[in-house]
Amino acid sequence: MHRALEGLPEPPRDPDVLVDARTFDDAGVYRIAPDLALIQTVDFFTPVVDDPHDFGEIAAANALSDVYAMGGTPRTALALVCWPPSGLDPSILGRILAGGAEKCREAGCAIVGGHSIQDEELKYGLAVTGTAHPDRLWTNAAATPGDALVLTKALGTGILTTALKNGAVEAREIAAAVESMKRLSASAAAIGRETGVRSATDVTGFGLVGHATHMADASGVTLAFDAASLPLFERVEELGLAGHVPGGGRSNRAYFESRTRIADSVAEGLRLAAFDPQTSGGLLLAVPPERHLELVDRLRDAGWRAAARIGVVEPRGDVAVELR
Repeated sequence: MHRALEGLPEPPRDPDVLVDARTFDDAGVYRIAPDLALIQTVDFFTPVVDDPHDFGEIAAANALSDVYAMGGTPRTALALVCWPPSGLDPSILGRILAGGAEKCREAGCAIVGGHSIQDEELKYGLAVTGTAHPDRLWTNAAATPGDALVLTKALGTGILTTALKNGAVEAREIAAAVESMKRLSASAAAIGRETGVRSATDVTGFGLVGHATHMADASGVTLAFDAASLPLFERVEELGLAGHVPGGGRSNRAYFESRTRIADSVAEGLRLAAFDPQTSGGLLLAVPPERHLELVDRLRDAGWRAAARIGVVEPRGDVAVELR
C-alpha cells in the first residue's frame, strides 16, 4: 500500500481536516463547527469465528473501536457486505447482520443503510461516523516522554483464531478471546478521558508493535514495552510456537521488526504475540505517569481484567519501539 500511494499527489490542505492518513491514525477527523468534529472510519473483513452472530458482533465492535480510540462517540454506521453468489444459506447473513445491529444498539449508534456486493469470499463490517469536540480529541500524535502505556485487552486473538481454523483448538477453548473481541471499548475510553489520557490508538491488524510504531512516529517518541507485562490470552505462546501464526503476523514482523529493538531475553512466544494482528483489540493509552495506577485500577474495577501498564514513552531514540 505504501508503494501504491507513493505516486499520488499531495492532497490540498484544508484547515478543517484535523486528522488524515499521514499519521496512520485510527480514523479521519473533520471539523464542521468550532465545537464539533466528525470522526470517520471503515473496517470489514472475513469471518474470524464460526458462529455468524458472534462474527457480526466482533466485526461491528472492531469498526466502532476506531471512534473510541479517537476519544469520540459513534453516531451512525453503514453496513458493508460481500456475499458469495451461491453456496451459503441466506440465514447466515441474517445472523451476521443481527449481531452487528445488536452491537450498534449497545453503542447507541444508528445503522442508517449500507452496501452489498457479490464476492467469492464472505466479508462484513461497518463504515462509522462519530463525533467529538475538536479540542478533546485523542490522536496517536500526543504521546509525551514519561507517559505510562496502558493496554486494555489481552493479546493473541490472531493466533487463537488461526489455531481454531487449523483445528488445533475448539471454540470453547477460545471463548474468553471471543468475548473480548465482542466487547465495546466505550467504558474503557470513558475511564481514559476521566483519568487524563492524552494519546491513544487501538491495537488491531498491525499488532501491538505496528500500532505502537505509528504512535511513536506521529508523536516523535520511542515506545518501550516490558515484554513480561504484556497480557496474553491462555495458550497464545504455546500455539504460536506450534506454528499457528496468521499471515498478518508474519507480514507485521517482516515490516516492523527492523524498526524495533528486541532484547535477547524476550522469548519467541512473546515476540509472536507482540506482532500478532488483533481483531477488535484493546486501546493503547498514553497517560501521565502519576495517573496510571488510577487508570489501571478503574479499568479493572469496570471489568477490564486484562488491563495493565505495559511500558513507558521515552524520548525519540534510534528505533520507534523497544521490547525489553
